[in-house]
Amino acid sequence: MNRKEFIGKSIGAGMLPLVINGFSLQAFAESPMSEFLNKAGNEDHVLVLIQLNGGNDGLNTVIPLDQYSKLMNARANITIAEPKVLPLTGTSATGLHPSLGSVRNLYDNGYVSILQSVGYPNQDYSHFRSTDIWLTASDADQYVETGWMGRYLDTQFPGFPVGYPNATHTDPPAIQIGYMVSPALQGINMSLGMSITDPTNFYQFVSGTVDPAPSTPMGHELSFVRLVAQQTQQYSGSVKGAADKATNKSTLYPAAGTNTLADQLKIVARLIAGDLKTKVYIVNLGGFDTHSAQVSGTGTDVGVHATLLAKLSEGINAFQDDLKQLAIEDRVLGMTFSEFGRRIRSNDSLGTDHGAAAPLFVFGKKVNGGIYGANPLIPDQPTGGDNIPMQIDFRTVYASILKDWFGVSDADMNTVLLKSFSTLPFVNTNTSGAGELVAKQKFTLSNYPNPAQNFTTIRFSAIGERVSMVLLDANGRELVQLCNEVYPSGEHELHVNTEHLASGIYYYQMQNGAQVMSNKLVIRR
Repeated sequence: MNRKEFIGKSIGAGMLPLVINGFSLQAFAESPMSEFLNKAGNEDHVLVLIQLNGGNDGLNTVIPLDQYSKLMNARANITIAEPKVLPLTGTSATGLHPSLGSVRNLYDNGYVSILQSVGYPNQDYSHFRSTDIWLTASDADQYVETGWMGRYLDTQFPGFPVGYPNATHTDPPAIQIGYMVSPALQGINMSLGMSITDPTNFYQFVSGTVDPAPSTPMGHELSFVRLVAQQTQQYSGSVKGAADKATNKSTLYPAAGTNTLADQLKIVARLIAGDLKTKVYIVNLGGFDTHSAQVSGTGTDVGVHATLLAKLSEGINAFQDDLKQLAIEDRVLGMTFSEFGRRIRSNDSLGTDHGAAAPLFVFGKKVNGGIYGANPLIPDQPTGGDNIPMQIDFRTVYASILKDWFGVSDADMNTVLLKSFSTLPFVNTNTSGAGELVAKQKFTLSNYPNPAQNFTTIRFSAIGERVSMVLLDANGRELVQLCNEVYPSGEHELHVNTEHLASGIYYYQMQNGAQVMSNKLVIRR
């Protein structure tokens, strides 16, 4: 076997192409995702990542209505007509593209958080490099060979793949629908997200028809690859078993083959309902690199971008409906992301060029719905080089999910994200890190009046341990500590003076022993 053949077989050894509903599944080797997801109170939580490949145009997705005239000045040939923009409950300043009707409905029902202007400092405009930055969680000038998920594998499962799967970890912690190798799963010594490009080569490994590996360095490497292949075969058995146990219930999914994202999410819902212990799913929707023909010549609300957003909205809505009917919506959190946004000014080809920051959606029953961050500012006279500046670092989004959804410690987050990042309170779960105590007790965290003007009263439950409560702004920055003392078990009230706060959305976050909870406070004057 020459080097080229070995590399080809090595790449293939990480995935067995199991087919469900016409889609292949990539099973990634057991990761430390299992470890942090199996912490008390979070062991059944699932994260679904939707990658929008190509760079989504944020200004035509989440529309700053408070600057509509400036938007028209910058991109009149692609801007949605103001009467067609979908309004959002609670604000007149921001709306959604008319193709996002189902997402708007989910938002109005508290199932969607909109995070404004997400990106990173010193934006890179290359698809490949910017995608790499998002998946490795690196700085723009930092080249990292490991992915943020891969770094979990190296720190939490030393010695992998020896000993996996086992009686405790029987299922793959990450599944990607389709064929795409994610740098997010790259560890120090090996990739944990291997795809199969030549099924014939792969099945030679798992069928037992290959010759014994020679007692040479290359032979030892070949034995390692075969071990990974055998593990993947076992993982694929558990995946197929889960798929056989469950049936989708939602009737909102479109016909198979008409919306590839919906088709992928349908599989994800089925596997979760089938009691697969996988914690991370990756799906994708391509086509967002809209340099030309982003809109149709017949109208700015139709065209390539409108079609893509309609598929995104339709897929998320059917998925959420399915999760609800399958009685598993409490367990699943979803997030969209794209490698960058588009320029403020449109071009002469009814399109937009590579830009910087853009909004993203976090969705599910357990989100604190609302808008995080302010509308991006549109210049009076934008040039072709003007971009949307970053408000929220994408690694802040990662840190928030890791901490509040999965219960990851600060030390582990620093390892994964390479440095410390603040968090945003868009996750609303009463079981974050609380273990069996939360499973046995019900906790209160609410405030009245809400909306408030000059004062509000926060009502909360205590368990006889220290209660620390802070007030955060819409960007997750700590404004003031409200309390930090031991309260006896039972219900308590905290009176808060809010007359110094400007109108807007705020959050109060409480750590009650090991439990972390948060809620929304609206100031209206």
